[in-house]
Amino acid sequence: MKKRRVCGKINGGLIYNEVRSLSLLTMENARLMLERVYGYKEFRPGQDRIIDSILQKKDTFAIMPTGAGKSLCYQIPALLFAQESSGLTLVISPLISLMKDQVDAMRSLGIRAAYLNSALRPKLVAETIGKAGQGEYDILYIAPERLESDSFLPLIQHLTQE
Repeated sequence: MKKRRVCGKINGGLIYNEVRSLSLLTMENARLMLERVYGYKEFRPGQDRIIDSILQKKDTFAIMPTGAGKSLCYQIPALLFAQESSGLTLVISPLISLMKDQVDAMRSLGIRAAYLNSALRPKLVAETIGKAGQGEYDILYIAPERLESDSFLPLIQHLTQE
């Protein structure tokens, strides 16, 4: 079996746990990530079904109320996908303040995340795009208007190629 390291940051210190599996894309590893990185013992109702569907690479549509833990439903799979294949997860979010809060929270946990929106200066946008192209992020939040940009669409295709 392959050994991989899952990394997270808890209480200011990095933690590592060896995961033994042919694939990291398992609910067992999702639960491990939930506890070791986020500090929760179990998923909230519905989260496990959503995460399992995503880990099986199924198209997944989920509607959850505010405060139900939607973010974990894509963050945990994004981290496992990144460990599995150095992939990037794009999150499309229309709320600039939420985008920033989410990225700040993930960075505080040691998660490699960034965002692109209209509030950023062009130089920072270019730097972020460059770093994303070099594989320095696991999660990249983008504003929906970026999808209307003819110059941005080829970048997304390049960043998300397997």
